[in-house]
Amino acid sequence: MKKFMDENFLLSTPTAQKLYHDFAAPTPILDYHCHINPKEIAENRKFENITQVWLGGDHYKWRQMRSNGVEEKYITGDATDREKFQKWAETLEKAIGNPLYHWSHLELQRYFDYHGVLNGKTAEEVWNLCNEKLQQDDMRVRSLIKKSGVTLICTTDDPADDLQWHQKIKEDPTFDVQVLPAWRPDKAMNLEKPDYADYLAKLSQAADLPIRSFADLKQALRMRMEYFAQMGCKASDHALEYVMYKPAEETEIEAIFAKRLAGNNITREEELKFKTAFMVFVGQEYHRLGWAMQLHYGCKRDNNGLMYRQLGPDTGYDCINNYAPSGEMADFLNALTTTDQLPKTIIYSLNPNDNAAIGTILGCFQNSSAVGKIQQGSAWWFNDHKTGMTEQMTSLANLGLLGNFIGMLTDSRSFLSYTRHEYFRRILCELIGTWVENGEYPADMEVLGEMVKNISYYNAARYFGFNL
Repeated sequence: MKKFMDENFLLSTPTAQKLYHDFAAPTPILDYHCHINPKEIAENRKFENITQVWLGGDHYKWRQMRSNGVEEKYITGDATDREKFQKWAETLEKAIGNPLYHWSHLELQRYFDYHGVLNGKTAEEVWNLCNEKLQQDDMRVRSLIKKSGVTLICTTDDPADDLQWHQKIKEDPTFDVQVLPAWRPDKAMNLEKPDYADYLAKLSQAADLPIRSFADLKQALRMRMEYFAQMGCKASDHALEYVMYKPAEETEIEAIFAKRLAGNNITREEELKFKTAFMVFVGQEYHRLGWAMQLHYGCKRDNNGLMYRQLGPDTGYDCINNYAPSGEMADFLNALTTTDQLPKTIIYSLNPNDNAAIGTILGCFQNSSAVGKIQQGSAWWFNDHKTGMTEQMTSLANLGLLGNFIGMLTDSRSFLSYTRHEYFRRILCELIGTWVENGEYPADMEVLGEMVKNISYYNAARYFGFNL
């Protein structure tokens, strides 16, 4: 029997172990998509206790606590931080096979040097140990980033954001990790939302341009893109509930925009026509700027209406949508290819059934302008576990070139989540090691080691064009 989560955790063969320890483990981390707050980096936040680090905003954990019958007061309510931590510890001991079990213990090992097991009985011990360590200056946010081996972070930022915290970090000579903005224009696209007019006013102010037409909106977005580019932005990100609808003439799009601007409701067909025009426009701009376009889809959000009214979005009530728009995705990429304005694109689907479809789409739009120009993103959200990662990388290897894969990202709001890169790298080395041990690829450690380092870090650095 193997020891619980020892140095060879998830590594079952000598080849996998060598690939991980000699090549993957020493390689730095590039976190090109996350949701951490740049203000907390700029101010070098110190956390008061482990609950603030682990449970604040972490809807992954909230879902499992609800599954364990925990009252909402101990999840998002007014219970004390110690009480919330106890409920999480009692939940975790039942999470066999769940990535949260592994992530939590990796974080305890790497950041707190705790190699025991967290459960209801040990919660007090772990609470005291973690909180004592969190009071040390080397457990502030910046030190956590540095000791994790992170060289660059891309946050997720609205076009109207003034990026003041990014500027403060950039100007601070005491911190050498790059913290760059990433463009997330969902609010500018979602004209069906009740607060759309309010958002346009905010964007108009940021761009110093009245927005009275779709043409004005596009110009305002161009101006904000230029500012983001000046601040080092190299990537966009989109949360899509659809991918591509019937293209419409510019006059029709202007009429739809004017109708909504006047405060009138629009039809679903009008909404999709507008969003298609919006996406084609921003895709063309990304091509001009040399940015990568990240597309996230396949999620059905805010399913529990009662809890949505109480807690709002991003609180653990989303699920996989069985909608699989592979044909629409191909049409969207083709619309940009037709005018030779297709940017580098990364496709993520929350539905694991889309793996093969995405793998076949990639090959239709690759060219010599960039190595691996069209990427399948790392296993996302509900697929962010050993089975999901293995299936995503196996599918990508079957249908494309795994050696050009840009690898892992945290997609997280936590400064302890960098251990997810370790988790990914162990799974990657186990997968490759199994193929080698099975005689499916030569045991050439020079070639394999370089491949592992590239997938772990260097492919992404080259793909996005970061100055590292």
